[in-house]
Amino acid sequence: MNFEEATEFLRNLTKFGFNFGLGRIEELLKRLGSPHQKLQVIHISGTNGKGSTLTMTAGILQAKGYKVGTFTSPHLHSYCERYKINGTDISRERIAELLTKLRPHLEKMVAEGFEHPTEFEVSTALGFVYFYEEKVDFLVLEVGLGGAIDSTNVVTPLVSVITNVAMDHMDYLGSTIREIATVKAGIIKHGMPVVTAADEPDALKVIREVSLRSKCELVEVGRDVTWKINTSSVEGQEFDLHTMQNSYIGLFIKLIGRHQIVNAATAVAAVEALGKHGYSFEDDIVRAGLAKAVWPARLEMVGADPRVLLDGAHNLHGSIALKKALTEVFSYRNLILVFGMLGDKEREKVVAQLAPLAKAVVITKPNSPRAGDWQKIADEVRKYAGEVYLIEDIHSAVQKGMSLAGPGDLVCITGSLYMVAEAREMFI
Repeated sequence: MNFEEATEFLRNLTKFGFNFGLGRIEELLKRLGSPHQKLQVIHISGTNGKGSTLTMTAGILQAKGYKVGTFTSPHLHSYCERYKINGTDISRERIAELLTKLRPHLEKMVAEGFEHPTEFEVSTALGFVYFYEEKVDFLVLEVGLGGAIDSTNVVTPLVSVITNVAMDHMDYLGSTIREIATVKAGIIKHGMPVVTAADEPDALKVIREVSLRSKCELVEVGRDVTWKINTSSVEGQEFDLHTMQNSYIGLFIKLIGRHQIVNAATAVAAVEALGKHGYSFEDDIVRAGLAKAVWPARLEMVGADPRVLLDGAHNLHGSIALKKALTEVFSYRNLILVFGMLGDKEREKVVAQLAPLAKAVVITKPNSPRAGDWQKIADEVRKYAGEVYLIEDIHSAVQKGMSLAGPGDLVCITGSLYMVAEAREMFI
């Protein structure tokens, strides 16, 4: 297969949809020589902040000189983005080569009566093979959905990280914080350290219970790890951080928003937890790793005239963080919102957070089968904003938003990551 054939093959696997359970991925990996068992993994779950925490964790490991793999999903512009080593995407040729290697195993599984692995299971297996063949020192591994029965949860990590727990993907994970936290805590493994920045009492109770039962040392960001923000602006943030092991004065991150300081604290706690396995990270290593970290489409400025801000605030928890940034960090005359969110999200609650800040809102349709009745949200937006426009094509919607902006105004493009990714293509 070439790259185009390989990605088409993967797209065709989406017909198997969400099919939870670890049986298929375990069988496939066994046939591939169990590469996941030969990797040193930091496993990251959580409702929001997984990607930012991952990139800062990987940055610190790289600053120490390690060869670091990262696996994330979904991608913004290219499937290759999902697999990186020291920040460099896998090549198109390598994806084609690896899928060509995997395909006979998939066909043989089906011939022997096994269910066909899903698209995400195949992409996860591909990642394990790639990172094992490339002999990475560490793999920082992001959960796809939930935790307990996510296809990444076949590893025994050196550290398990749960960034936070909020209401999202309720159709799959549960209808209460406790139920969702129980699924996410499924990545906790016996005797291995756990780091969490969860602050919901019901979520913390679950994580504490599972950690105690699994005989894991639990580090709670906010209790065991604290910080003081010195400066916060569109250029980045400086803060002091105090952990159970160290104090770091004047750390700097380029990532914008107070929630990113929580993510940075979580990343530092995660690498410090590697001390249980004999690793150490000096002050200057932590400092350098954090300072270099970037994460596209999360409070990312991409335009200057007018100013354009991208943020994949794809759920209520994310929209609250965006609102804080818009009111505390950014200054502008008027806010123009370009908004498109999937139909299975809490769209009305998100609108209630963001629409009151905006002079005008342009509603568009995310490029996803889950977009649902995307136009219906206009009725909710009109409760808060005077000018409301509905434009299905994402690029046209962005152009409309920019045309509405005057001197000193800010255009904020937010909602579904699928929509934000398509909009971002206009600026990069």
